[in-house]
Amino acid sequence: GYSGQSLFVPNWFIRRRGLAIGLAFAGVGIGSVTLLPWVQHMIEHAGWRTACTALGIVVLVVLAPINLLLRKKPEEIGLRPDGDAAPLANAAKPVSNVVDAAWAGVDWTLARAMRTTRFWWLALGYFFGLYVWYAVQVHQTKYLLEIGFSSSVAVWALGAVSLLGIPGQIALGHLSDRLGREAVWGLGCLGFAICFAALIALKAAPSLLLIYVMVATQGALGYGLTSVMGAVALEIFQGAHFGSIFGTLMLIGLCGGAAGPWVTGVLYDHTLSYTPGFVIAFVGAFVSAAAVWIAAPRRVRLVAGQLHRLKTVAGTAA
Repeated sequence: GYSGQSLFVPNWFIRRRGLAIGLAFAGVGIGSVTLLPWVQHMIEHAGWRTACTALGIVVLVVLAPINLLLRKKPEEIGLRPDGDAAPLANAAKPVSNVVDAAWAGVDWTLARAMRTTRFWWLALGYFFGLYVWYAVQVHQTKYLLEIGFSSSVAVWALGAVSLLGIPGQIALGHLSDRLGREAVWGLGCLGFAICFAALIALKAAPSLLLIYVMVATQGALGYGLTSVMGAVALEIFQGAHFGSIFGTLMLIGLCGGAAGPWVTGVLYDHTLSYTPGFVIAFVGAFVSAAAVWIAAPRRVRLVAGQLHRLKTVAGTAA
């Protein structure tokens, strides 16, 4: 879902791209809250086969038509991004958000993109971004039970993270339209870093306060990565071949998502402690933030909240 929608949702928005993606991906949390209880109720009363069939029908009838409706770019069907009307003949030309015209003017194919250092910095950022995400998501509940918390607290913590992810994704998506994509990616990684620090501290000093810190930073900040996951790459490699470029980046990122739980689990098996795995993930969060910052989408295209820089430059030149 994240990979597919990150390909076409950004095409429909420029000024409020981050907010739009944040709203779209907040639907994951909303769906968890609304659909999962319904599916569970159906499993209990009609069996899992009926529940799976019903969920499949919902996806086919509701989700498929919406995706087909949005799969094209707005320009291909006579529309404009952000719902704008066609410009008048005598209207002032809007200020372009392109900073590096030479880079933006390249017809980026996957092969060309992979020959740039920017691509591999993004790949590193995506790898460790999903590494830390899935490392905590998979092992968090077992860890809390192991250090003495009740099952009700462990389950509440996991559910609360998803709930906080709803406003977090929307807020950070909106913030990315003001501050820039890499700034919000950094905030998301900082959230995961604080989350892992709290988890490590919980073993030495178990307290509900640290649970609240862990849940709040993971959900409200960490989950915000999804609101800029597509936009970060699009600002750099926008073009006709963006699908293959972003798909490859996500493939590398998903390798990180697979490695995170596996490495954390293997380290636990060998040390009988989650601390080494959590320390690696803590460091990985900063590696991810630094990699996306070095890739620097802001040096190719500015977000709407930063356009005043170009307007100032244009006004000075005039």
